[in-house]
Amino acid sequence: MSDTDSASIYPLPDLPVSLPSIPIPEFIDVDALSNYFNSSFEVLGEAHFLRDAVWRDTLVMTGTMRTFYSAQSIAAAWKDTAATHKPTNFQVTGKPRVHRAGDAHWVNIQFKFETQGLPAIYADGLLSVVPDKDGIWKIWVMRTIITDLVGQPKVDKLEPTYNLNGEKLSNGTNGHSEQPTDYTTNGTTSSGTLTNGESKHGVDFEAVVIGGGQAGLSVGGRLKALGVKYVVLDKYEEVGDSWAKRYDSTRLHTVREFAHLPFERTFPATYQEWLVKDDLAKGHREWVKKFDINIWQSTTVLSGTWIAEKAIWELKLLRHGEEKTITCSYVTLAVGANSRFPIAPTYENREAFKGLVLHSSEYTNSKGWAGKHGIVVGSGNTAHDVADDMERAGLASVTMVQRNPTFVIPVDLYRETHDLLYNERIPTEFADMMFFTGPSVLTPLLAGKMLHAKIRANPDRFDALEKAGFLLDRYADMGKIIFVKQGGHYMDVGTSGKIAQGLIKMQTDSLPVRWVEDGLVCADGHHLKADVVLFATGFVGNMRLLVAELLGTDTAAQVQDFWGLDAEGELRGAFKPSGHPAFWYTGGAIGQARYMSRHIALQIKAKVLGTPLPMYTQTPPRNNSPQYKKLPLVS
Repeated sequence: MSDTDSASIYPLPDLPVSLPSIPIPEFIDVDALSNYFNSSFEVLGEAHFLRDAVWRDTLVMTGTMRTFYSAQSIAAAWKDTAATHKPTNFQVTGKPRVHRAGDAHWVNIQFKFETQGLPAIYADGLLSVVPDKDGIWKIWVMRTIITDLVGQPKVDKLEPTYNLNGEKLSNGTNGHSEQPTDYTTNGTTSSGTLTNGESKHGVDFEAVVIGGGQAGLSVGGRLKALGVKYVVLDKYEEVGDSWAKRYDSTRLHTVREFAHLPFERTFPATYQEWLVKDDLAKGHREWVKKFDINIWQSTTVLSGTWIAEKAIWELKLLRHGEEKTITCSYVTLAVGANSRFPIAPTYENREAFKGLVLHSSEYTNSKGWAGKHGIVVGSGNTAHDVADDMERAGLASVTMVQRNPTFVIPVDLYRETHDLLYNERIPTEFADMMFFTGPSVLTPLLAGKMLHAKIRANPDRFDALEKAGFLLDRYADMGKIIFVKQGGHYMDVGTSGKIAQGLIKMQTDSLPVRWVEDGLVCADGHHLKADVVLFATGFVGNMRLLVAELLGTDTAAQVQDFWGLDAEGELRGAFKPSGHPAFWYTGGAIGQARYMSRHIALQIKAKVLGTPLPMYTQTPPRNNSPQYKKLPLVS
């Protein structure tokens, strides 16, 4: 992997796409529109697309995740891939719907189809169509998404094996008999006769998932749904400890409906709307028990070796304090992105300070600090949570040291749009497909039309923050936040109001440079009194370095970095072929980890069946571009 591949790039502003500008009348004949495009699929060509159209494919036609730009490039790529996959049986599903984001209007038409290549695939699709300047309806955005492998179980469906009282309901295997017959939570089973299904599985697996948080559990569940022999390895003693071990006030800054694991609504209305860490831990434990997920607790990977001539992994583990070796065909790494090592700025004269210094990774709560003076360095979600804790605990003063302008998203404004998709009426798998399959290039454009418009309409709350000294990035690029930074913003669930009221002070105009006995001194000489200084300044950790540590430098040399964007605006490394033929990364936010787990499992299942998804690596020329290019994609 080249150095340039690992460089952080942000291509979205330079990609050739724009929001539609021609208004769509209130009443249009959507049925006629549906019929027109339904008859166009078999002869899809350049004339059907806007000049600056976009096509994003998720594993159906390209065997990976790719985005093509311009009518010319899309038509050529479709022709190339159709020759291999032979798409057929196109059918519009449901009624087309008009969507309006400010003055940008389009009509969404859902469809489904099949492919007849190897492997044969069931697929979903979505056309976003608009009239051109001559009033002719054209495709603005096309999405194609793998649904299932023909002749195989559904990746989105899994029967529960047990109810929460431990009573058996079904075999829970979607017609397969490879899975253990006892649920396998925390090293014991319901009958006490097996150890996490080991006597059934032996020591060899088709797939091993390293990491037992929501990302790893989701992949494990999907693999089970597909009948793949698998195990999830979790370093913690109990399911859910990846949440339970966090600081006491940890809670999600997204709504309950966004937090589910696959196959069900893990957190029904009996749970509070804003899930706290213990809610998440409980929900994950119940889900593992209900779906009989094969998970080994208190298990870490000491090392792994890819034996190329046998096409197997040999993994050396430490399980419950004892070393053990297992073999498998495929590995998925699900240990969290960029969270390997805590980072914090350094200031002169550290030995002078007599108080407590800690990183957010060491933080539990603010109990016992009443009457003390607290400083929080950082301004993201965790920094706001900790500052709020300190204020509630009765500290004499709480000061937030902010180093960079921060994007603040009031949760009520976010929910006005988000709740239209994630709610108790719409199936989670459908909401996920709509939310996670669009081209990333549209994220900052649509945010500008929708979220930024709401911010402009509510200036007072933001003006109050700035008046209190908070450095506000009022109209941040959501593409950078999601696809590059993976955070650094604040989803405001209440702490901004405390800053505006002066309950939490801001230090922004001059940053700390030196410790003193009772606090910090800033560059301009200003003294910040402190008994406790907490750094909520994040983590660093290139995932390829972790791959090298666990699975060897040869493997690390083959795989892409995890996260950031490539030249097409696709996430690097995540959820798709990584560069190594038997290795995948997963991670991201809860919803993303849930949805993308289906795609990892389908790729693995296709390989288990001996019919891996064939990859398309060509990039046909865009409008007025002279020649094809071949991307440095992976096999």
